[in-house]
Amino acid sequence: MLNADKQFEILRSGCTEIIEEKELKDKLALGRPLNIKFGADPSAPDIHLGHIVVLDKLRRFGELGHKIIFIIGDFTARIGDPSGRSMTRPVLSKEQITENSKTYQKQIFRILDKKYTQVVHNSRWLEKMSLEEILMLAGTNTVSRMLERDDFKKRFKENIMIRTSEFLYPLLQGYDSVRVEADVEIGGSDQIFNLLMGRTIQQKYEQPPQSVMTLPLLKGLDGEKKMSKSYGNYIGLDEKPEDIYGKVMSASDSLMYEWAQILSFADKDAIKGLDPRSAKAVLAHNISEYICSKDEADGARDHFEKVVVRKGVPEDIKEFFTDESQMPLADLVFAAGGAPSKNRAKQLVEQGAVSLEGEVIKNFRENIRIEDGALLKAGKRFFVKIRKGK
Repeated sequence: MLNADKQFEILRSGCTEIIEEKELKDKLALGRPLNIKFGADPSAPDIHLGHIVVLDKLRRFGELGHKIIFIIGDFTARIGDPSGRSMTRPVLSKEQITENSKTYQKQIFRILDKKYTQVVHNSRWLEKMSLEEILMLAGTNTVSRMLERDDFKKRFKENIMIRTSEFLYPLLQGYDSVRVEADVEIGGSDQIFNLLMGRTIQQKYEQPPQSVMTLPLLKGLDGEKKMSKSYGNYIGLDEKPEDIYGKVMSASDSLMYEWAQILSFADKDAIKGLDPRSAKAVLAHNISEYICSKDEADGARDHFEKVVVRKGVPEDIKEFFTDESQMPLADLVFAAGGAPSKNRAKQLVEQGAVSLEGEVIKNFRENIRIEDGALLKAGKRFFVKIRKGK
């Protein structure tokens, strides 16, 4: 292992806050692998670009010889993290959470190495807690302490519902730290209350308090709210390279420069001095390569130049088979995979973003006669060839 000072200099880069710096240096000086904790609730099937800020920091810890403990919050997801929320999150079913959890391991190992990463589900211990244990955990804190949180304080003043279970969320996250004996917990800057709660609860259970490291939040594609599965403004790690590349290219210039500053792997020297579109192309390639591979990033760039810039048609067009003789246009776009919902399909049609055999059609109710081999385009990058039959 590198000495503590060198490790600290590598790890502090890009952090918004470290609590406490001296404490973390002392832990690094122990010369043993530290337990580095990060948790994510599977509230949607995708891990996204916003998570990469934290995952990249975890990778640096792992490469320095430390143990990464990635907690999939399959139990806490049933409550929903209230951090930064102006209202209660919708409650997810066990089935939804289980389904969402399935993709997490595959996605995180695009960034992290299995040799230093342990994946655990917090249902393993939280489901087994007795009522007595839950009451003991609840007794470690007070309602007044919970109402110090900006989100709870705001909702309380505005008479917006706060579920009692939401008060339990930071306590359960803190108890996770006890169970995995976390030396360090990493999270976004909006997680500071929950991370500090981990320190408090560890001390109540007679464990040394974890050090806390927070990282900046990445704004989503809307340029306003943080990138989030809940807001639908994210770029998923499991998306196709050309979709990742295209979404980055669709971001505003100001958002692109902000991302370039936050993402440690962005080629800031190459971006500096370029015009916004060229700079965005560099960042889009950086992100696509980091998530996928250089070859796939090169292919995504070529695809974007051909399909979007030169308005060509890709060579590898997928096919959609149907035995219908005709369909309303919005239904056809949705069924063929050109939109995530029928409402979105209607919007695309009304915006003039849908064409059949090169002809733009703006009436989403129009019944389309199914012709074998017809080319359907939706948006800038979706192409499909319609085939008759199953």
